[in-house]
Amino acid sequence: MRLRFTAVSLLALSLGACATASMEPAAAVPPPAEQVAAAEPASVEELVDAVSIPYERFTLDNGLTVLVHTDRKAPVVGISVWYAVGSKHEPEGKTGFAHLFEHLMFNGSENAPGDFFEPLQQVGATDFNGTTWFDRTNYFQTVPTGALDRALMLESDRMGYLLGAVTQEKLDNQIGVVQNEKRQGDNQPYGLTEYEQLENLYPSGHPYHHSTIGSMDDLSSATLDDVKQWFRDHYGPNNAVLALAGDIDVATARDKVGKWFGAIPAGPAIKPVVAPVPDLPAPLAKTIYDRIATPRIYRMWAVPGLDNPDYLPLTMAGTVLGGLASSRLDNALVREQQLAVSVTARAEIFAQAGQFVVYADAKPGVDEATMAAALDAEIAKFLAEGPTADELQRATTSYAAGQIRGLEQVGGFGGKAPTLAEGLLYQGDPSAYKAALDRAAAMTPAEVRAVTSKWLSRPVFSLTVEPGDRKEGGENRGGYIIAPEAGGMQPAFYNGPFAAQSLAAASGAAAAEADRSKLPDVEELKPLDFPDIERATLSNGMEVYFARRDAVPVVNVEIEFDAGFAADPKQRLGLQSMMLQMMDEGTTTLDSTELAIAKERLGAALYANASADKTTVGLAAMEPNLAASLELMADYVRNPAFAPMELERVRTQQLTRIKNELNNPGAIGQRALAPVLFGTDHPYGIPPSGTGDPAVVSTITREELGDFHRVWIRPDMAKVFIVGDTSLAEAVKMLEASFGDWQAPGVPAPTKDFSAPIPPQTSRIILINRPNSPQSVILAGRVLQAKGTEDLLILDSANEVFGGSFLSRINMNLRETKGWSYGVRSILNQPIDRTSLLIYAPVQADRTGDSIAELRKDLAAYTGGNGVTAQELERMINGNVRQLPGQFETSRAVLGGIQSIVNFGRPDNYYETLADRYANLTAEQIDAEAKANLLGDDLVFVIVGDAAIISPQLDQLGVPVETREAAGN
Repeated sequence: MRLRFTAVSLLALSLGACATASMEPAAAVPPPAEQVAAAEPASVEELVDAVSIPYERFTLDNGLTVLVHTDRKAPVVGISVWYAVGSKHEPEGKTGFAHLFEHLMFNGSENAPGDFFEPLQQVGATDFNGTTWFDRTNYFQTVPTGALDRALMLESDRMGYLLGAVTQEKLDNQIGVVQNEKRQGDNQPYGLTEYEQLENLYPSGHPYHHSTIGSMDDLSSATLDDVKQWFRDHYGPNNAVLALAGDIDVATARDKVGKWFGAIPAGPAIKPVVAPVPDLPAPLAKTIYDRIATPRIYRMWAVPGLDNPDYLPLTMAGTVLGGLASSRLDNALVREQQLAVSVTARAEIFAQAGQFVVYADAKPGVDEATMAAALDAEIAKFLAEGPTADELQRATTSYAAGQIRGLEQVGGFGGKAPTLAEGLLYQGDPSAYKAALDRAAAMTPAEVRAVTSKWLSRPVFSLTVEPGDRKEGGENRGGYIIAPEAGGMQPAFYNGPFAAQSLAAASGAAAAEADRSKLPDVEELKPLDFPDIERATLSNGMEVYFARRDAVPVVNVEIEFDAGFAADPKQRLGLQSMMLQMMDEGTTTLDSTELAIAKERLGAALYANASADKTTVGLAAMEPNLAASLELMADYVRNPAFAPMELERVRTQQLTRIKNELNNPGAIGQRALAPVLFGTDHPYGIPPSGTGDPAVVSTITREELGDFHRVWIRPDMAKVFIVGDTSLAEAVKMLEASFGDWQAPGVPAPTKDFSAPIPPQTSRIILINRPNSPQSVILAGRVLQAKGTEDLLILDSANEVFGGSFLSRINMNLRETKGWSYGVRSILNQPIDRTSLLIYAPVQADRTGDSIAELRKDLAAYTGGNGVTAQELERMINGNVRQLPGQFETSRAVLGGIQSIVNFGRPDNYYETLADRYANLTAEQIDAEAKANLLGDDLVFVIVGDAAIISPQLDQLGVPVETREAAGN
């Protein structure tokens, strides 16, 4: 289609491929005529007062400490089990053991054999996973209240009854999985920098010297006796904290926890780990090479951990120096001197030590020595002067706001239960989070300056990462590196595999053993009660959709515009992405630094992004600051400056992002696959990141940005979604003041054209050569006939069985059976127009051909007679029905649900109807959808990896192969 103009712009050619609209000359948008009187932003102290997790505590006779927090907002309970064992407890020769054992804990126990995720998915668990770090290993899940007994039985069974279920086959498989997890991390740009950081800041033998993932050799050498002894030594109840948060009270917790955990005997006492903060004897510098867009310069110091009060001033220092959008380094190196495209400073704090890390990515063409000198000068200035009172206030406000937003979730990785458990495990106080917030609110600039100067005036480790081919891989990294001066001395090895370990006797009478002969029944589950959707229309026609959630004093707002990357002109790919980046750089009344400062003072997150179909401006506001935050949002949306002085800087940043994508194996594959599947004329046939074509980005003008904004960012193409701690009436009053006088231009709204034909395909392979890659990234896809607006519940269910969940066929095959991958998934991509099936499979390089053969075999079997089984059907139905209440626990989740209801034309009670719809699904329905859509005869594969290793493996497949060179090469 063609775009018509009444303006002097030259945008006609660039926008004409995908939209129809008329345009008016650029004109400044006046500020809103009427304002709601906004109070001063809430103080840090007021925000801190809003952060509270009341809890009760008890301890079983075997030493298990239990923390209980009651939160009745949803019929779910967050369960978080933290063991005081991590990679810092690993001796030489056993690196990676803590994490490897975490994997084994998911492979079944004596009374619950099989994958741990099977019964969890059956009960509708959400947010279930496990992680390992230096100081701890944790396991968590959020379950419907009626499934609490089952979840506690499972957790207690792997705490007390695991060893009889650990087999050599399981160990061998998980060694392979963890090694592929390591390869996957190593394969990313900057994938080796953590090894450099730890091995150079901490001396050999120090508990923080090696990474949690461990070395390949140590993982390969793990024996069955080794891992069983690891369990005996570290996994006793007396070395654990169990936190329960949600629809539970302490009386219920005492009864159920005592029943399931009480009979487990205590384990041996854990010897404390000594981990002093080391000093480098002199400044240390090193240069490594990697496939990256531009040089990166690091400055790093070892600093204290949570056991030293200095950690908090260091945390605030990192935020002021390089963590805020208005940070010192952003202002100096990125905005003013324009030596860097990005900067970061942060304190990475663990239980007994941490790292203060500063880095800057050089602007292409900038002399590295010049940037390094400027970076060092800003650090020195900060050490001498410290932060201003205003900088510190913004840092602490942002810190408190982040804590408040996290408290809406009862479980997961960062909700209430893990917050309590972490405080007790690391600092001996479940309320450590509150003490930290109180300290932060009272902190002075002088305190930050003194502490930062104390620790960052010591010798620094300077690491430079240069673009180029790596000189070594990560296979031998992650373990103990013996320094030359060590003279070959090594720490004591792990205790002999058959060493007898006495178990400390539990005090008091032994608890009665619970019946573990079968999984506990699931009690009655409460159905989902999705919040009522209230509606209003502003005086300018903007539609408002609202739901109230008051668990935390936060309001989430998103304004969706009917644009998305599908609106990008075909000849000007990257225009919208650059427009969105430029919106962050100031309005007609606030420059980029002033805009950042305004957000930080309000404790607000203000952002813009795009998907295939929608362009979204979002706001997460503290409720006391909502009116002022909406005023700022309106200025951001309506009055972007597109300042010429910022344009070249943002252009360089976007070109650098594109270059980084061309060095990232996953992004390389995605940029190649979408145009092949949809064809370059279709709106979806573009690189899905939206960053665009570097040749186009290099020539985008300010006039184009303003024209695109006026064409697509307009009130008659916008919908406002609000969920949080306010009312519709109050929200509408504030929105009227901020957006009510924003009028649409007097020309028809543009439309997107999806009429381009989808090119026919035959199955083939596109191999993109990325030499020396330790892992191959396999992507595959086909375009489906269905559109995202159609009813796809049955097709979604069919995909879930094939590859849409952890327990899916392809993941259980390539990860849990073969051990060739860290994780494999298939995705049903559902934009507004044509949907597509996508498969993502990062696999070890020497199994690339075999993995594709297995994927094709699994797909052919699924659609060729080996349809959904009774067990798969039951799991899929139970999981989807029972997870519904937990799925909408947070305001953000509710907001997303409302957006789906509105954008896809669904009834308001759509999610409340799903339980019955899933319950009535049949195997025949699912099989029919699979046979119609999950076909392999036209599946296009893209492989990103080392062609020298991969090419010989592909001959067995009998599929045409096209080889390309990665652009990043």
